Amino acid sequence: MSGIPEGEAGAALRALLTDSVVGLAVWDTGLRCVWVNDALERYDGIARERRLGRRPRESLTGDTGELEALVRRVLATGRCVTGREYRVPTAPDSRRDRAFSASFVRLHDDGGHILGVCMLMLVVTDRRWAGDRLAVVSEAGTRVGTTLDVMRTAQELADFTVPLIADYVTVDLTEAVRLGEEPLDRLGRSQGRVPKFRRAGRASVHAGSPESLWLNGEVVYVPETSPFMQVLSSGRPLLHPVLDPSHEAWLADDPARAAKIREFGMHSLLILPIHARGVLLGVAVFVRTSNPTPFDDNDRLLAEELVARAALSLDNARRYTREHNTALALQRSLLPRRVHGGTAMEVAARYLPADAEEGVGGDWFDVIGLPGGRLALVVGDVVGHGVNAAATMGRLGMAIRTLADLDLPPGEVLTRLDRTFIRLTEDEEEGGGEVATMSATCVYAVYDPATRRCTLALAGHPPPAVVHRGGDCSFPDLPHGLPLGVGLLPFPTAELELPAGSLLALFTDGLVEERDQDIEVGLRRVGRALTRGASSLEDLGTAVIGTLPATPPPDDVTLLLARGL
Repeated sequence: MSGIPEGEAGAALRALLTDSVVGLAVWDTGLRCVWVNDALERYDGIARERRLGRRPRESLTGDTGELEALVRRVLATGRCVTGREYRVPTAPDSRRDRAFSASFVRLHDDGGHILGVCMLMLVVTDRRWAGDRLAVVSEAGTRVGTTLDVMRTAQELADFTVPLIADYVTVDLTEAVRLGEEPLDRLGRSQGRVPKFRRAGRASVHAGSPESLWLNGEVVYVPETSPFMQVLSSGRPLLHPVLDPSHEAWLADDPARAAKIREFGMHSLLILPIHARGVLLGVAVFVRTSNPTPFDDNDRLLAEELVARAALSLDNARRYTREHNTALALQRSLLPRRVHGGTAMEVAARYLPADAEEGVGGDWFDVIGLPGGRLALVVGDVVGHGVNAAATMGRLGMAIRTLADLDLPPGEVLTRLDRTFIRLTEDEEEGGGEVATMSATCVYAVYDPATRRCTLALAGHPPPAVVHRGGDCSFPDLPHGLPLGVGLLPFPTAELELPAGSLLALFTDGLVEERDQDIEVGLRRVGRALTRGASSLEDLGTAVIGTLPATPPPDDVTLLLARGL
């Protein structure tokens, strides 16, 4: 207790032991109980001497096997568990157990070493969660929607609400949400239509969720006469405190679901629409089996708050997925499907996008035929990710094709491309939009098969690799020039001799840059790969990409290989 005098700290610990209303117990890394306070004994009736030195299954009550598994999981993963229901049997003639809310957290010392797991237990009144609803909803904000992935968010909602609210929970999303598309179904306007749903999340007090008829990702059957359709049509939650399959006419059309209800003793049902900004995203279903208490309005209110929070996360994830898919489709549509070197060169290209969490980048490449049988080779990289980077890449790619038609020297081509880039940035600023990309790099090279010379200019871009017929690989020391968008100096043009059979490799920095490594390490790796030889340039490109330390890479990778004929 930093900042508290030693004597006061001891008094505070004694108060936790004797006067606290929170039940506390601590198990060490061997799952032996090493500390317990008086409140816990008052709550579950187990004396301290019966608990100390014993495992959770021997020192708790109720479903002790599952509780010990939970303690073991918290110890192994470090992920705390909150709101776990802990039921204590009361008098033999009582019809109901006493309910508590238990939370579990892993303990560490000042050096980060694991000490064990602490359980904190609070009394829950008959009006469950009424007093700490705000705390539960706040905790859900940290546990649900941790990523921009709709399927994972749905699973997090299911995991968080079992057994907090229900013994079995399913989350089904419309197909449009799963694919990141714009949902077509407005809330409460299904008009008898059944949207296509897929199971996105499921959780149960039983391992493996055996109650579920569908695995995650599978299409879910929704009977037209079921209460699920009632929720879709009305846009309002449905509280069904007592679920009796013998009195539910709609189950006659759904025998598989009826069998599951009977097998697992499902006796209480709560169905909520998942919607955000007026659009239907899916349906969440809460069921009670082993918990004998029927759902009530307090349960419904808490479930609505948790689902509403999750719905915003799901909609944000859907929008992100849509933007990412749009950017990826845009980038792929702007890159050449195939490259041709004509009679001047044999060419091959490889493009490897960064992983989905990093987004879509602005790499591009091109091969352009010029008068006199010459060939222009282009590789560029727009800084940034997403739709803006892909769109800027596309505009620069079209601009450089137009400039190539003017048959200008490489340095002049980059100078004019620089001006184009500056105008694009200014247009974005004047339009009031967020400028997501502020610079770009590019290499523009022109190969003349008559002289076997290559003239090129760099705009802040890595120099190419040259592999001569003898197998030696070098990275010529060329003037790099400033990145596009600076607009201060012209771009100097350099010239390379490429004897017959020489190989030229143009690439973006994603191929050679490695985290926590000097760029020279990446250059040597690529150089070794280029000199190993291959039956074709296509195979060589695949071999070079295969040397990347991580796949997918943290940044987009582009490689353009060209060999004189």
